[in-house]
Amino acid sequence: MEQMRQEIREQPDVLRALVEKEYPTIRAIAEELGQRDIRYVVIAARGSSDNAATYAKYLFGAANHLPVALAAPSLYTLYQTPPNLQNALVLAISQSGVSPDIIAVIEEARAQGAPTLAITNAPDSPLGQAAERVIYLQADEERSVAATKTYTAELMALALLSVALNGDERALEQLHRVPEAVARTLDLEGAIQRGVERYRYMASCAVIGRGYNYATAFEVALKLKELNYLSATPYSSADFLHGPIAVVEPGFPVLLIAPGGRSLPDLLSLIAELKRREAELLVISDDPQALEHAQRPIRLPVTVEEWLSPFTAIVPGQLLAYHLALAKGLNPDQPRGLRKVTQTR
Repeated sequence: MEQMRQEIREQPDVLRALVEKEYPTIRAIAEELGQRDIRYVVIAARGSSDNAATYAKYLFGAANHLPVALAAPSLYTLYQTPPNLQNALVLAISQSGVSPDIIAVIEEARAQGAPTLAITNAPDSPLGQAAERVIYLQADEERSVAATKTYTAELMALALLSVALNGDERALEQLHRVPEAVARTLDLEGAIQRGVERYRYMASCAVIGRGYNYATAFEVALKLKELNYLSATPYSSADFLHGPIAVVEPGFPVLLIAPGGRSLPDLLSLIAELKRREAELLVISDDPQALEHAQRPIRLPVTVEEWLSPFTAIVPGQLLAYHLALAKGLNPDQPRGLRKVTQTR
């Protein structure tokens, strides 16, 4: 079994281990943070971890009423003009924990006296050593270059932290059901594999989500770029209407992530407009109305709460990128010119 496919299929077990093994640590971290006057969160991350940080913008904003800012690490390294981090929780997300610019954000935050937290799959890494507290992703080694199981583990770590900060037992129960929902979503693999030939010669596409799944759009687009060398551009449905929709002509591929929830009516409106423009629609959803307009509908087999839908909605995107690469004769485990660990300064 290829490494990436194996790691995609490991995700339910990784998520289950994270919930069961790491939540006591996360709850203790939340209790410590409750003693601090935290008014907002600053997150430093790159790549897939940065997409997980985008999920946190919606999650912490909606559930914890905490504004989230994504750090600009070059302010700490290239320009050496870091912002004032008073009253901020400074959070770094990195599967490897070795990128110098992400570490620099944490080091500066500690120098300013701000609470610091690292979410990483390598707790003994330089990042893990730099932060005051660490959430370990419990994902074991991820060997494939493209992140899959560490991405969903990062989503889970963020969700558990949000729940712990609120002391929300009902939300914690919902998180306990996520691994099984992801396992059931993996059953889509055969149908996705059979449908990828239609997109074998696709050179560009738009990938669209909104709300919690704005992050999913970015992560699916990244996987298509990494594994298939496509020009896959992610958008929110609102941003897409502000100009980029002009690129849509008959047959232009648009992949929409549209699970049920408050963002769905907006996405349904966009789907109708894209259909009018004769776009090629590939829709990931659990909503019959969204799926009926797609040339390639991917029906999510499990309906979860909207704040949890990024866990299931990303799985078809991962499988699509993986099987499309195989159909094109590419090696999804070793994309050209990429390494597992990228160190930026």
